[in-house]
Amino acid sequence: MSEFTLSAELREEAGKGASRRLRRERLVPAIVYGGKAGGNDRKPQPISVLANELYKLLEDEAFYSSIITLDIAGKSEQVILKDLQRHPAKPLVWHADFLRVNKSTKIKATVPLHFLNEETCVGVKLGGGKITHQMTALDINCSAGDLPEYVEVDMAAVEVGTVIHLSDLKLPKGVESVALSHGPEHDTAVVTVAAIKGSSDDDEGEGEAAEESAE
Repeated sequence: MSEFTLSAELREEAGKGASRRLRRERLVPAIVYGGKAGGNDRKPQPISVLANELYKLLEDEAFYSSIITLDIAGKSEQVILKDLQRHPAKPLVWHADFLRVNKSTKIKATVPLHFLNEETCVGVKLGGGKITHQMTALDINCSAGDLPEYVEVDMAAVEVGTVIHLSDLKLPKGVESVALSHGPEHDTAVVTVAAIKGSSDDDEGEGEAAEESAE
């Protein structure tokens, strides 16, 4: 698992006016919530983070599915990124939500799917098929310590006409699909290798044309 560190400052003022002032100073308003202390729920803590530092980390896909060390005024918190509010028209982050965790904290997260060996897929190279992704990310339940950066889907031996479902994925130990936890009727398609429509007819037509030319 990748290691990420993000610096933050405590934020006392709340409200839209205070948030606008922070954004003018190239800061992103954020909040840290969750966790327990002494058996009691900890209070949410408003914070702010440097926009440039956050944007740089967001360029790394693994940041969205990793435990992050949040350095708040010299004190470290282990968190995961739970939500981002983005500007509707500009490439700006308006607000960030972080959830306090430890390795045993049960969490729900979304991780990307990495499709391996698509260029050597049997169904494409030998069967003339086409790969179509029905999903590019997966909702999972796990402990924070078991949170994977991504889930791999090996396409090398997948033949034309094959549909890979959620139940076919090899998930890391301690990780389960949120959809499958609701029952087998939620076993949806992840990726297919379908025959290209009309390819067989085109081949037959080419064959007939070749025979006529030979005659």
